[in-house]
Amino acid sequence: MEPQSIRAQCEDAGVELVRLLYVGNDGHIHGHSVKRAHLEDALESGIQLPTLIQSFNALGMRVKDADFDAVGEVRLVPDRSTFRVLDHEDSVAAVCCSLYETDDQTPWAADPRSALSGFISTLADEGVVPSTALESEFHFYTPGDEGGADDEPHGTRGLYATASMREFNEIVLETIDALESQQITVTKHCPEYAAGQHELVTKHREGLTAVDDYVFLRETVAAIAESHGFETTFLPFPFETATNGCHINLSLWNDSNLFAPTDADRALSPMGRHFVGGVLDHLPALLALTSPTVNSYARLQPQSGAAAFCCWGIGNREAAIRVPELPADKRESATRIEFRPADNTANPYLSLLGLLAAGWDGVQNETDPGLPLDEDPGNCRDELLDQRGIERLPTTLGEALDALEQNDVLRSALGEQLFDSYLTVKRSEWDVFTDSAGTWQQDIFREAF
Repeated sequence: MEPQSIRAQCEDAGVELVRLLYVGNDGHIHGHSVKRAHLEDALESGIQLPTLIQSFNALGMRVKDADFDAVGEVRLVPDRSTFRVLDHEDSVAAVCCSLYETDDQTPWAADPRSALSGFISTLADEGVVPSTALESEFHFYTPGDEGGADDEPHGTRGLYATASMREFNEIVLETIDALESQQITVTKHCPEYAAGQHELVTKHREGLTAVDDYVFLRETVAAIAESHGFETTFLPFPFETATNGCHINLSLWNDSNLFAPTDADRALSPMGRHFVGGVLDHLPALLALTSPTVNSYARLQPQSGAAAFCCWGIGNREAAIRVPELPADKRESATRIEFRPADNTANPYLSLLGLLAAGWDGVQNETDPGLPLDEDPGNCRDELLDQRGIERLPTTLGEALDALEQNDVLRSALGEQLFDSYLTVKRSEWDVFTDSAGTWQQDIFREAF
């Protein structure tokens, strides 16, 4: 889309500010706003940013010994194809951006979106295109008066409760309308088990588009909830007995679905099985990208519907990888894998990059995933798990980061600069958590001991 066309759309819609959005190592969505009068220059060459943006962690802390400090700049360059007018906000549009060196031509080696784009190009050279949809779970809640201690999830509790549908019908309809005005097709909404918990499922999209759509979805859900007096949280474990995931549905295509089986007795093609084998092979390290906060591991518990074991299964929602059960006439179009141990604290570009890199390594090496597990691994005897080689996933962020540090496949996919800066930032979060152990819950332990 040409800058003149974007400016004309802004004038027609009365847009005064255009947000330039990006996601950093911290997993947060960030941005700058540009006035319409200065838009064309920003669309052509971007705006200047300090490199130290990649040295902040999810706690909002600048990591002092990180890879980037006060010296150095890059440019935030819009991908003009992602431009959308935000009809649900006053006089605002937005566009997703990548980070470039100051020459405006060279992608910055520490930019997650550019790294994913590069890997997708590598797959394209092999005649392969990923088709992806991210399922986003989140909570509506009412802010309390005690700095978060008395926040309360709002709504009726109960799996797929129609009472919750009725309570939030106006907000959900408004959100869907806003998303579809941005060319994001919502295929399903459902209330989840916990009070105030909901899920929106969007249509599969190719390449980067699915992740860009997810960024816009996050922003849209939050904005519309705020207009109705609610806060939203996408945190993996926001309240007791409540979790939020971001399941990644993925298939690979050329002219047809490369995961679709030709054998009616199988759920996946050989390529699909090898892809699953690669993901399982790299899963402990992959979690550091897809479940990248301390809070993530409170979600990844047995029999919580979030996946706690390194296994795959057909229709198995306790497996790390679920292959949905499909009727025969849907296999060609809808066969896919659903990666379950992913959440919304991740940088979504890194989540998909890691998943693609792990799976593609399995395709290249024809990695055998073993037999699918047809029962809840949390109910399996230890002897069966040992026999099948099914292990518990990492139980802490520190354990996952240790696995990531040793993983050459993911290191290569991210590139040294992005890999090292990401690892340093996430190590800082783990260090803050472990350093707090000395004072954590002193009042409770005083009473107990």
